[in-house]
Amino acid sequence: MGSLCLVLVILQLSWSLSSTVAPPSSHLCLPHQRDALLHFKTTISVDCDDYFDGDAYPKIDIESWNKSIDCCSWEGVECDNVTGHVIGIDLSHSCLVGSLFASNSLFQLHNLQWLDLSSNHFRGSLLENTSSLFHFHGLRRLNLADNAFDGAISTELFSQLVSLTHLNLSSNGFYGLIPHQINLLSSLVSLDLSSYGLDLRFDSQGFDMLARNLTKLRNLVLDTVDMSDVALTPFLNLSSSLEYLSLSGCKLHGEFPTQVFQLPNLKVLYLSENESLTGYLPNTSWSSGLELLDLSNCGFRGSIPASFGNLTQIISVDLSGNSLEGQIPDVFGNLRKLTFLSFSSCSLSGPLPITIFNLTKITSLDLSSNHLEGPLPNHVSELQLLEELGLSNNSISGVVPFWLFTLPSLPRLDLSYNKLVGPIDRIQKPSSIQEVHLRYNNIGAPIPDSIFDLVNLTWLDLSSNNLSGVIKSDMLSKLTSLEVLDVSNNSLLSLSTSGNDVNYSFPQLTTVNFSGCGVRQFPNFFRTSNLESLDLSNNRISGGISKWEAEGWEGLQWLDLSHNFLTALEQFPGNNLEKLNLHSNLLQGPILSTCLNPQIPILKELEEFIISENKLTGNVPSSICNLSSLALLDLSENSLSGTIPDCLENLCYLQTLDLQMNNFIGKIPNSFVNNSLSRLLLNDNQLEGLVPSSLANSTLLELLNLGNNKLTDRFPRWIASLPSLQVLILKFNRFYGSLPHSLASSNLSALRIIDLSANEFTGTLSTKLLQNLKAMKDKPREWLNSSYTNFFGVVDVSSIYEIPVNVTTKGLEMELTKTLDIFISMDLSNNQFSGEIPEDVGRLISLQMLNFSYNNFTGPIPASFRNLVALESLDLSSNKFSGGIPSQMTKLTFLAVLNLSNNKLVGPIPHGNQFDTFDNDSYSGNLGLCGLPLSKQCVNHRGPDPPSPLVVEHEGSKIPFFWQVVMMGYGSGVVIGLSLGYIVFTTGRPWWFVRKVERDWQYNFTKWVQRNKVRRN
Repeated sequence: MGSLCLVLVILQLSWSLSSTVAPPSSHLCLPHQRDALLHFKTTISVDCDDYFDGDAYPKIDIESWNKSIDCCSWEGVECDNVTGHVIGIDLSHSCLVGSLFASNSLFQLHNLQWLDLSSNHFRGSLLENTSSLFHFHGLRRLNLADNAFDGAISTELFSQLVSLTHLNLSSNGFYGLIPHQINLLSSLVSLDLSSYGLDLRFDSQGFDMLARNLTKLRNLVLDTVDMSDVALTPFLNLSSSLEYLSLSGCKLHGEFPTQVFQLPNLKVLYLSENESLTGYLPNTSWSSGLELLDLSNCGFRGSIPASFGNLTQIISVDLSGNSLEGQIPDVFGNLRKLTFLSFSSCSLSGPLPITIFNLTKITSLDLSSNHLEGPLPNHVSELQLLEELGLSNNSISGVVPFWLFTLPSLPRLDLSYNKLVGPIDRIQKPSSIQEVHLRYNNIGAPIPDSIFDLVNLTWLDLSSNNLSGVIKSDMLSKLTSLEVLDVSNNSLLSLSTSGNDVNYSFPQLTTVNFSGCGVRQFPNFFRTSNLESLDLSNNRISGGISKWEAEGWEGLQWLDLSHNFLTALEQFPGNNLEKLNLHSNLLQGPILSTCLNPQIPILKELEEFIISENKLTGNVPSSICNLSSLALLDLSENSLSGTIPDCLENLCYLQTLDLQMNNFIGKIPNSFVNNSLSRLLLNDNQLEGLVPSSLANSTLLELLNLGNNKLTDRFPRWIASLPSLQVLILKFNRFYGSLPHSLASSNLSALRIIDLSANEFTGTLSTKLLQNLKAMKDKPREWLNSSYTNFFGVVDVSSIYEIPVNVTTKGLEMELTKTLDIFISMDLSNNQFSGEIPEDVGRLISLQMLNFSYNNFTGPIPASFRNLVALESLDLSSNKFSGGIPSQMTKLTFLAVLNLSNNKLVGPIPHGNQFDTFDNDSYSGNLGLCGLPLSKQCVNHRGPDPPSPLVVEHEGSKIPFFWQVVMMGYGSGVVIGLSLGYIVFTTGRPWWFVRKVERDWQYNFTKWVQRNKVRRN
């Protein structure tokens, strides 16, 4: 009993002591702050579907907040351990949706020191809300990043929160000028105002005040803030304590101060995507602690200094896309921490530095698109962590060393577009490499057997080399993971045609490109694969494809057999083809027996059918309309006859119909009712009658070529209702009458080529019509900017399908294919137009060819012709022009073809620039003209003009012209209308440069085609 009493006394004493330290029923959370948080919860909702990321999930479960639990233990809430005040709230990435008005109960928490609501979907104007933030007198950190606030930043925000140390307003919808009052936040250690929509901007005074007053700043992030008005001198005043500076995409311009690279504590410097920002890398005194340096896609010049080797703490360097030149210094021996290095797309030259191959921690090395030369090292034992290697587009020579294939972490090897030669070294220790790209080199000899030991290969591209030999099925069968095989443009390389080939399978293979090789027979051994794309174009396949050969291709969707010697097709390979190209073969006979035999299963999925430039005869059967998925049908350049089937109206997806250069007769069907048609070519046939009015339904029509037929009609009025029309050719028909007023009142903003020549049009040219030709009034587009992909990277097939369009000038007919999207011309020749040419012709400054010859035009040549600065060919011959030749026309420095013959022109012939290159034929039949090159001298002529310089001024720059060479080019058919000849005049470069550009274009086009065949799936 005594022992029990003693125990009770001890327990009572211990309870009394413990209750003195902390009462058992007390809670840290203050009731009024708990209620404020619960009320805030009722004003918002949780909705991850309304979030920026479709896969988002809430980081903080705000639904778990309730009265039964101490609010200091709620997710995302932090309290002061002594006072119980709520001092921190972190609700970032929690899928919160709602608004933050001044009356919100959240702003009753006056003791908050940090608040993070970033990456939610709050709506409304922060300008309305920031007044509520003024209650947070103890606030030390504010993060409202990645929300959907809009409005300007309140100046009161900065004047009230003077004790703030961390401010993050990034990724919101703020706009306008950043207030100068931001410099009042003198305690700031970290500032992030990144504005990824370029809505915010700094002016020079505001940034200067920031740089001078925020002396404690360690982190400054202003990515995509518009700083185009900011001078670069304030950067000299940045705090010496600065460690992290990020100004990517800020529109900075001018020469960047090298002193910034020397800030003593700087660790991270991002200046990427400031294209107008120039400067030089410092020769000495880099910040010794620099770890990350990104100057990509700026305008830095000069060389990479040897002092670069002093950056012993550097981890990542990106200098790509600058104008750096000279050799890469061999100073990488001390850069032991370097993991990422990119010098791509500069102008660096010389040999590869040896020490760069000794970087033991490097994971990404990109030196592509420079002028680096010399061989690769014979042996490299380092680079064991390398995951990305970019050496393409250089002048690297020598053999392909084996060690490249043995790097344990490298999934992709790309040495394309170099000067490597063969043979490829035998691979002694195969690695896990998955992609090998060696296209466009000079690698010769057979493909080594050891290549086929790279069992993890998914992509093998050896195209455009000098490889030889035979690829056998047993070799390829080892590559069980192979998805893409491209060995195109190796003329001495062929495929095995052994009967045993069908015994091998290729389970992953989807794309094979054997274009431009020595293949003589349709292959057998891919039949058992899941092949989707097969390119055998430009080979020597002759005869036909038998039923036996055509079986087993069930997955094949894309088949290109163009430019071979095929004479017959017993059956198509597979029944699921979407794209079939048989262009330029020897297929003959009726199309029904060749490709639409009723015994051959209908290709219901076929979207593109090209069988142009063969020897097909007979009618086009109505069964072709059973190909209901067709988007492109090309039967051009055959000997097809009969009428065009009416049932084509059933092809509701048809975008391109090309029946040109056949022998079709009768009328054009009045059945074009679908709205998908964008290109219609019926030229060079025997069609007659009217142009069908149903074409007015094809509001997407971009190209209409009805030239060289027997059509008899007035100008189709409905053309005025085709807003997308870019090319209109009605030449060599029997069109008559004047151009309708409806055409003059329409908005032909897209029309770039109009050819009405060799008809019977009459009347005058409407000034309003010329004013509506917007595409002819815009500045000529740069040809290199043309793209074959839309915004999402999806290929527009109609853009790359080459459709030839013929234009005629001075008796020379020229075929436009690739230049179709950049050529601007107007041909009204061989009609009965009359009256004076309106001065508004001079506003068509994009015109490259203008032909008004063989009409009844009168009056003077408009002086406004001097404005046609892109004009290369001008033919005004055989009219009734009078007066003199405007002397201002000598400003047409691109003009290379001029014909003013057979008019009533008088006076002296102007001299200077291109006018000194034209011969007598340009002026013959004008009895009143005098001066060179004519033998008739002008009365009271002041003497011979000085010789024209070989250098002429154009738009502020000196452009060399060697006109004798250029005119020789015309004589041999070089200049406009030939592929890319127009560049000679629009860039002022000599013809040899055009040849280089043309080769580069073809090379890029080929590369695109190969890549698209893979990406389309």
